[in-house]
Amino acid sequence: MGTIQAYFLEHLEWSLHLFTIWNVGVYRHNYLLILIVLNVISLVIVGLSVNVVKLKLRSLYGGLLQLISCVLMVTQFDLNTQGAQYHIVGISNILTLDYVDPVSSIFLIYHLSVDGISIFFILLSVFLLPICILCSWTTVTVRVKEFHIMLHLITLLLIHVFCVQDLLLFYIFFESILIPMFFVIGVWGSRDRKIHAGYQFFLYTLVGSLLMLLSIIYLLITVGSTHCYVLYMYDYSILEGRLIWLAFFLSFAVKVPMVPFHIWLPEAHVEAPTAGSVLLAGILLKMGTYGLIRFSLPMFPEATVFFKPLVFAMSLVSIIYAACTTIRQVDLKKVIAYSSVGHMNYVTLGILSNNIYGLEGSILLMLGHGLVSSALFLCVGLLYERYHSRIILYYGGLIFGMPIFGIFFMFFTFANVSLPGTSNFIGEFLILLGVAETNMVAAIIASIGVILGAVYAIWLYNRIMFGTVKINLTKFSDMNRKEVFLSVILVILILLVGFYPSCLTDYMHQDLMEILERQL
Repeated sequence: MGTIQAYFLEHLEWSLHLFTIWNVGVYRHNYLLILIVLNVISLVIVGLSVNVVKLKLRSLYGGLLQLISCVLMVTQFDLNTQGAQYHIVGISNILTLDYVDPVSSIFLIYHLSVDGISIFFILLSVFLLPICILCSWTTVTVRVKEFHIMLHLITLLLIHVFCVQDLLLFYIFFESILIPMFFVIGVWGSRDRKIHAGYQFFLYTLVGSLLMLLSIIYLLITVGSTHCYVLYMYDYSILEGRLIWLAFFLSFAVKVPMVPFHIWLPEAHVEAPTAGSVLLAGILLKMGTYGLIRFSLPMFPEATVFFKPLVFAMSLVSIIYAACTTIRQVDLKKVIAYSSVGHMNYVTLGILSNNIYGLEGSILLMLGHGLVSSALFLCVGLLYERYHSRIILYYGGLIFGMPIFGIFFMFFTFANVSLPGTSNFIGEFLILLGVAETNMVAAIIASIGVILGAVYAIWLYNRIMFGTVKINLTKFSDMNRKEVFLSVILVILILLVGFYPSCLTDYMHQDLMEILERQL
């Protein structure tokens, strides 16, 4: 340990801070550590369970304990302390270049911490775990143990994605999520094309990230480290910065997704089970935009400004294209999937606006979209479970037999079109305000997407809820207590963010301002 510490103290200024964290150690109030330990324990307990009913209960209890730990982490987060908190640090030597220099080594730094940007993405990831468990309680009947293991594993990897401070580890966790998600789509999907959709999702997103991997290898060779503290301080040449920024952006654009890299998303949503769609739309789509905020903006400020017109153009095309494509869809899941493409491209607009309104609006929209899109996919899953179809033409007059469902679906539909008072509204409003400060024409074009979004959402609601009752819908079954309970929780959270956004912005404001200061 002494040799490693001496090496970093000699070569890197930030190591003093890093090893101060290391020497303090992991203390008993580190809720991030508690959260990770609870997740691992839940994985083991679920894996050892035999009885299906007990397995589900243990999985749910494990998810709820993780949620409680995450809520405590948020409530105990010190807003008066600058920088990240809840540090966990470990260092591993992965390559020693003895033939060059006895102390020339490459270290893999397992450094986890939480700041005001990442804390709510972790909370959203953990919150969706019990939601997915409950919505799959009766629908998943084969390989139940493996399904619950996949859910907990995806959550564990997501926690690491949003709090890891080493770029190489970020890439490892970033791509590792593809494996359990591939199985969720391919094994527990609802139709025959699920295997095709699983492979398309896996290969398309994996290949899209190869440029990012090559860039990380280049940074490791050039800089000598992949830790964020080092990469933020390194003086890149203009050409280096632009090429690496572009490689990162293309990798993140696949995950967002942006047109023309969006092809995998509708197919994956349609074939995935309800829990898979909730995870995919609720949190997995946010990894790309989070990567832009966490790495691209602070590492390459000059390149960010240089490529702003390109990203604005791609985002605006994606918004209009997604809205127009959504209108002509006949599958309920594809409607929500394409609407997600539009919302996530509002996020990229806000991120590249390079002002505090756009950045805060982007994060608020990411979190709000995670709640609203999850609720909409739960509603679609509810209909599919009862009537075994997601074709819009099959439905009509549901309000007469399912009035409770009609009320909740109406609320979530209006939240999806950013009705004032809902979480999406405050996010989109701040984004448009931030974009207008940068480029008024772009803000006007983006506003057209808002109008088109209202068109397809209200038209969809009118088609399935009103009109003549279809001949095949002779037996209606309204929402049960479990479904009402989940919907009420989502309604409360959507309204909370919509009416009281400062409960989120107070955490992230200082960290976002530090990123913006690097752009100057």
